[in-house]
Amino acid sequence: MKKMLLGAVALAFGAGAFGASVQASDTVNLQLKWVTQAQFAGYYVAQDKGFYEDADLDVNIKPGGPDIAPPQVIAGGGADVVVDWMPSALASREKGVPLVNIAQPFKTSGMMLTCRKETGITSPADFKGKTLGVWFFGNEYPFLSWMSKLQIPTTGGDNGVSVLKQGFNVDPILQKQADCVSTMTYNEYWQVIDAGIPASELVVFKYEEQGVATLEDGLYVLEDNLKDPAFVDKMARFVAASMKGWDWARAHPKEAAMIVLDNDASGAQTEKHQVRMMGEINKLTAGSDGKLNPADYERTVSTLLGGGSDPVITKKPEGAWTHAVIDAIK
Repeated sequence: MKKMLLGAVALAFGAGAFGASVQASDTVNLQLKWVTQAQFAGYYVAQDKGFYEDADLDVNIKPGGPDIAPPQVIAGGGADVVVDWMPSALASREKGVPLVNIAQPFKTSGMMLTCRKETGITSPADFKGKTLGVWFFGNEYPFLSWMSKLQIPTTGGDNGVSVLKQGFNVDPILQKQADCVSTMTYNEYWQVIDAGIPASELVVFKYEEQGVATLEDGLYVLEDNLKDPAFVDKMARFVAASMKGWDWARAHPKEAAMIVLDNDASGAQTEKHQVRMMGEINKLTAGSDGKLNPADYERTVSTLLGGGSDPVITKKPEGAWTHAVIDAIK
């Protein structure tokens, strides 16, 4: 028995010494757009279920927050790939951070404007003279494009709207500081309801239904890195494993939500909220194989260019997306 053990040790040492069977995993630093929640379940599932490990990847998932801008993180070398909304990514690209979309797990937009019914708002035309809560830090772009399309100024007055810089909460509508607030189908909308305002007392306007939807949670890398075949191969394995995680999350929503909770170091998330969020998120990723639809991209660009005197981007981007990574998946 002792000889067998010594032989096994020697074999293991030999394999490691000569690199015959021991191969270090490629490291991938992923920066999320927001805090740990079901919005990013596919990545946590891929990690938990060993999909990344099976692809020879060691993925470090970095939660975001109110003070974390993914474009700044990747520009500073803090990430290999980031999750960001396309309006933010394209605006950053025009300002000098050469972000490129390599995959688009989210097919549909979850952004909405949620209003109290008592304000009398029944259509977008009723926004005039109202105060609307809007997220900034790159999240304001779809809203500004929408107001431009409606030809409603965002400078206040009876014929315009007053924009209230909304924190990442729904306090303005609860405290009646705003008539409407920005919400996501999977998060803040339910925070309003949980705070005591029933759905029957709310009116919602989904960007998707207003014809101004822009692409959300996509995967972006720096353009220069795509010149390296090894990086493209690494990202191809990462995207494939991530999409496998998203597929698993759609098939096992409750279990996926629990995996997210297990990774929530803050302890701020609840099972009820994450399970509900997972159900809504799965609606947004449904139908996506990770490959960006050029028509969805063109719609987003058209919406952003339609910003009137203050467009989100001033010219049509070039080289802002690629199928090179998706096409490299084996």
